[in-house]
Parts: sequence; C-alpha cells; structure tokens
Amino acid sequence: MSDKVTLDYNGKKFEFPVIEGTEKEVAIDIKTLRSTTGLTTLDPGYKNTGSCESAITFLDGEKGILRYRGYAIEELAEKADFLEVAYLLIFGELPNKEQLAKFHRDIREESHIDEEMKKILDGFPKSAHPMGVISSLTSALIAFNPSTVDVSSEKDMYHAIVRIMAKFPVLVAWTLRKKKGLPLDYGDDTLGYVENIHKMMFKKPNQTYKKNSVVIEALDKLLILHADHEQNCSTSTVRIVGSSHAGLFASLSAGISALWGPLHGGANQAVLEMLEAIEADGGDTKKYMAKAKDKEDPFRLMGFGHRVYKNFDPRAKIIKKAADEVLSDLGVEDAILDIAKGLEKEALEDEYFVKRKLYPNVDFYSGIIYRALGIPTEMFTVMFALGRLPGWIAQWREMRLRGEPIGRPRQVYIGENLRPFVNVDLR
Repeated sequence: MSDKVTLDYNGKKFEFPVIEGTEKEVAIDIKTLRSTTGLTTLDPGYKNTGSCESAITFLDGEKGILRYRGYAIEELAEKADFLEVAYLLIFGELPNKEQLAKFHRDIREESHIDEEMKKILDGFPKSAHPMGVISSLTSALIAFNPSTVDVSSEKDMYHAIVRIMAKFPVLVAWTLRKKKGLPLDYGDDTLGYVENIHKMMFKKPNQTYKKNSVVIEALDKLLILHADHEQNCSTSTVRIVGSSHAGLFASLSAGISALWGPLHGGANQAVLEMLEAIEADGGDTKKYMAKAKDKEDPFRLMGFGHRVYKNFDPRAKIIKKAADEVLSDLGVEDAILDIAKGLEKEALEDEYFVKRKLYPNVDFYSGIIYRALGIPTEMFTVMFALGRLPGWIAQWREMRLRGEPIGRPRQVYIGENLRPFVNVDLR
C-alpha cells in the first residue's frame, strides 16, 4: 500500500501522507492541504473527516464491534462493573484492587454538594426539562470549584476527575427527585457506586431502602454500554470546547447540551414517545410496522437500526437480556411495555426488517428498562449522560494531554459578493 496520496489540481501535483491506526484504519493526513494548495475540504457532518487520533474507543459499524481501550464491550459488560470501566476509559488500564478501592474512596470523599446548589435547583420549575437542569447544574459547579485544572499535574487532573465522578450522580438524583417531588438524598457511603446511585434516585422518605440486585446489575450494564462511543456529536463537542482550554466542568456541560438532541441522546426518549403514541392510537403494532415500511408514510420507527452500526448494535444484544430479566423480576404490567415487546418480536421476524438489519438498538431496550423502573421519560437522556460521563472525561483528558490545537473548522462561503452600503432612505 502506498504511504502517500497524490492530488492533481490546477496542473500541479501535491502529495499527502497516509497514516494507519492500530486497527488498520487508513486516513489521509491533510494538515498542510490549505497551506500548500489553497484548498479546503467540504464534509458536512464530518462523516469522512477524522478530527483527532485517539486511543480510547474502537468502533467498527460494519462488523458490529465496540471496544474500550482494546477490551470487547461484551466482556466488559459481563465481567467488570461501571467504576472499573470508568477507570479504564479515563486512565487507560483496568485498575487493580488497590487502585479501584482508592478511586471509590476518593469519590466518596468528594460526593458532597454545596448547600447553595439547592437554591439553584429550587429556581427551576418542576416543568423544566431535566436535561436543561442537569446541564445548568453541571455548569454551576464551576462557581463552587473555580480553580483552573493544571493539566500537567497528575494530582490536579485526578482531583478534578474524582470531583465530577462524585458530584454528577448526586445532581442526577436531585434532578429526578425534584421532578418527582421527593426530598433530596445524599446516598450512602457504604454502598457501591451504582447501588448508591440507585438509592439516591429511588429511596422513598418513609421506607427503608432495599437493594434489588437484578435492577442494579441492569443499571450497571446500561452505564457501561453508554460509557463511550468514539467521536459522536456530544464527545466531539466536549473535545472542541475543551480545545479552547475551557475547564472540564464547562466542557462537560456543553457535551450534555449536545446530547440533549433527539438525533443523539434523546433517541431513547423518542422511543417511549413513539410507544405512547401507538398506545393512544389503539396499540395496533402491525399497523405501525406497515406504516414504517411505507416509504410514503412520514412515520419513523424509533429505536431500530443505528446510524453507525450497519449490521447490528453489539450493545443491544447485551441489554436485551438485562431488559428481559428486569421485566421478569419486577413483574411490571404496562401496556406500553407490551407494545414494545410486540414491536420487537415482529421486527425480529419480519423479512423487511431482517433483510435491512433494522434490529432493535440500545436506545430501544434502555427505554424499556427505564420505563420499568419508573424513571420519567424526560429523564432518559439524563441517564444516558450519567453513563457517558467517564467517556467525556477520558476524551477531554486525552485531548488536553496531547496538546491538541483549538478546533476551528473551515467553510465554503456561498453568500453575496462585495456590495456597496445603501442608506436607509434609498432602500
């Protein structure tokens, strides 16, 4: 294979190096394109443009492969817990027992939230969308932690990471409890990371907290499956905001806002809204499967297929089992969930969907689990953000340690040419 690509333009030839990643991904290095040729590239959505070199996550959509730091997502979901995976993503290796215990201990030490944060939370009406609330609260953390992180200091960097890993779950739980009208809860330092999240979110003020291992394991898997996903919209946002040397909390707040969109993290919310619409129309799944196959019909079947995975979503296989276990354990009777199971069965057996590989994806099953747990639909994307937190941190840390330049995309201008100004009385 040639290690250079030649561009023939305007009677001149220009050579650009070809680089190869560790998984044989090949890219043309065009850092000098504009300076040597006067040209830029046009790539709306950056579908063919690599913004960085990264050692965090490998994704092959055609083969249905997802790996964190070289570890298969299937093995991590089966054998690791979320805090181990978070450590792996952020620091590059799985922790040993001492490292994991210290990481958890340090997180517990930082899990308190300044009481004045409650005043900010109180300022939101109950009708406020939880993603707007959690984005604002994350940004507000800057006011209570104003010192700049010295990225050349391992101690400074570690402390900033521990603080946000500790405080963000509390903010998520508070956002849910405000939505439900429940008193705020700080959790319990004697519990595991995910178990404590579960307690903070769901403990009733007049009841003793009871651990449900099936539910906690499902939550743990969901958080692992959402922990990172290469250079998606929100991750790219975190990196580009951070490239201006904005702080970690500010960069994360920007990532949360990017995740809010229905084409990104809002997809699992869109799944439930679709199921509710089907129920309101009588619950006829066959009717809506037919609508989904009709090219003239504007109806879209949410939660099936994936923008990146062209074969199957490896995360969906893992979480489908967890969804089945949660529904069985809780014994939930819910018409919405019955519709979801009906759509899943028909899609897996319908030739149209099978031929096009339009299988239920992770958003479909995560929405089912969150619904079964009694999490409001508007909170689904917040749960996604909770899982994605370590991935965003890892990407921000990598970008800063690599000394990447500030992000500054180019454009192709298509507006008016130079024209004279006309005074208002002559227009």
